[in-house]
Amino acid sequence: MSGAGSFLQQSRIEDTFWTRIRETARREGIPYQWKALNDQVPGAEPSYCMKNFRIAAGRETGTHGGYIFQDSDIAKWIEGAAFSLRWHPDPDLEEVIDRAVDEVVDAQQPDGYLDTYYIINGLEKRWTNLKDNHELYCAGHMIEGAVAYYQVTGKRKLLDAVIRLVDHIDSVLGPEPEKLHGYPGHPVIEMALMRLYAVTRDPKHLKLAKYFVDQRGQAPLYFREEDERNHNHFYWKDSYFQYQYYQAGLPLREQTEAQGHAVRAMYLFSGAADVARETGDSGLADACRRLWKNTVQRRMYVTGSIGSSEYGEAFTFDYDLPNDTIYGETCAAIGLVFFARRMLALEAKSEYADVMERALYNGVISGMQLDGKRFFYVNPLEVLPEACEKDHAKCRVKVERQKWFGCACCPPNLIRLVSSLEDYIYSCARRDLYVHLYVGGSLNTFVGGKPVRVGVQTNYPWDGNIRFSIGTETPVAFALRLRIPGWCEKYTLTVNGSPEKSPVVDGYAVIDRTWQDGDRVELALDMPVSLIHANPRVYEDAGKVAVSRGPLVYCLEEADNGRNLHSVRLGNGRAESFSAEWKPDKLGGIVELRSPGIRETDTGWGETLYSSINRIESDPVVLTWIPYYSWANRDPGEMRVWIRE
Repeated sequence: MSGAGSFLQQSRIEDTFWTRIRETARREGIPYQWKALNDQVPGAEPSYCMKNFRIAAGRETGTHGGYIFQDSDIAKWIEGAAFSLRWHPDPDLEEVIDRAVDEVVDAQQPDGYLDTYYIINGLEKRWTNLKDNHELYCAGHMIEGAVAYYQVTGKRKLLDAVIRLVDHIDSVLGPEPEKLHGYPGHPVIEMALMRLYAVTRDPKHLKLAKYFVDQRGQAPLYFREEDERNHNHFYWKDSYFQYQYYQAGLPLREQTEAQGHAVRAMYLFSGAADVARETGDSGLADACRRLWKNTVQRRMYVTGSIGSSEYGEAFTFDYDLPNDTIYGETCAAIGLVFFARRMLALEAKSEYADVMERALYNGVISGMQLDGKRFFYVNPLEVLPEACEKDHAKCRVKVERQKWFGCACCPPNLIRLVSSLEDYIYSCARRDLYVHLYVGGSLNTFVGGKPVRVGVQTNYPWDGNIRFSIGTETPVAFALRLRIPGWCEKYTLTVNGSPEKSPVVDGYAVIDRTWQDGDRVELALDMPVSLIHANPRVYEDAGKVAVSRGPLVYCLEEADNGRNLHSVRLGNGRAESFSAEWKPDKLGGIVELRSPGIRETDTGWGETLYSSINRIESDPVVLTWIPYYSWANRDPGEMRVWIRE
């Protein structure tokens, strides 16, 4: 296995597109979410999260509130807030994080156990329902938050607490005869343990992560035995996916399809890819590749969203991708980004970075309003407001982002991803420096043991021109590998102003030379409008097209095009007929697209419901397209991604 190596954290983002999103998350999203976690947002669903920790620590009295997994919300918030300190030091925010850490650690039990639901409701019941009660899920997120805060600040209080927690978990769960042979109902601790192992290098942490990956789904099935032993309810006994909802119907190495709960799947696959890379396990790596292909080639939306069904927040079957009843949970798209990054580390192929980019620019950031204070849980590709209000099958689809959710996994998850975007841009393997995402800023690192600085200037994703400047103390020989996106059909590449004919290997243009201080590289990616057709087996999109430009998927919204978007189709079906114009004052600054279209009208129908005569009349119109991520930031209305040709 030849991966893209270690992802680099020594970069700084100074980018017109991402700086706005990240600054909004920092200035607005992080403080807003802290208030939400403390039940201080008027009109929002209560969280109970921090209240639970204060009760568990004996600071307050009361009962556990909210979902059984509320602890995970503060863990993700700590992680996101910590990452923001890396690029914007803020003593006041750091003090707030310290207070949060104090409240979390105060609730930890003498044996290392930490989960407010069982601390409040009775420790005698802990570890009796791994399938549904999220103890290991909450532990996993707390580990990730602790690792991030330690890496950014050097503070060990939460890190030491989660190490004690992992010691406790390891004393209870594992392959040894005296332990429970269980694993989490909701994966995440697998990749969390791998992040902890990267810090501690404690073999126990790697061994436990590998155990959780390998033991899952083995016969006799632990969850079935646990249900019988503890009289637990099996919520999915009448479902098609049964225990595969938990990714436990089969051992991971035997699975061929992405099934069950989409977020659980992505988190497990991500952890498995980490374990495969660290241990050199080729069989596990093959399973990850197999599940990746099924996910992105047959079960992924054009926006990078995944999970088509509300029932179980789950995958259904190949090519089942409905646009109006989609689930498309924000967390699932985030999980796909995690999986893509780990597959890149496993093997350096641009197909993984292409999907990572697609999800980031579309299905992930669509989950947060431009002001950072409202959020989508479900990310539809088609919305009719009246149907969302009156059709029970669509009532979960919202036409406006919400202030908060009782199940608030998505908002802090989104914050932690955009706050840590530096970790997804570059990686280094031996003498190869990879650029996976085109984000303005700079990188200071070592390649082949020598210091190298890379500066990046770009207006991406609004245009495809990327300029690199190389800084070195002495000449350095290495290969700069620049991803040529799958959406790009033509590009030009120059080094110090001269055309460069570099080979493209696994989707990366390879410029292998001895670099001098001041060397310049310019990559110009042709970025025309593209009309995307779905595989004919995607029945919902037959006869329709989606519109994209560069990494961005576009949509039609009622605010620009009026109502009855179902009656609109493209005028001539040619991408060349589209125009693109920068609109600095619209939706935070976007490139708006316009195209000829046709609107069908019902003026000749009157009260007639059905007719043997085609009474439809058509009028030419100009259609206005906006980036999908920016929809629902104006008055509520209809929206569509796919329209008829």
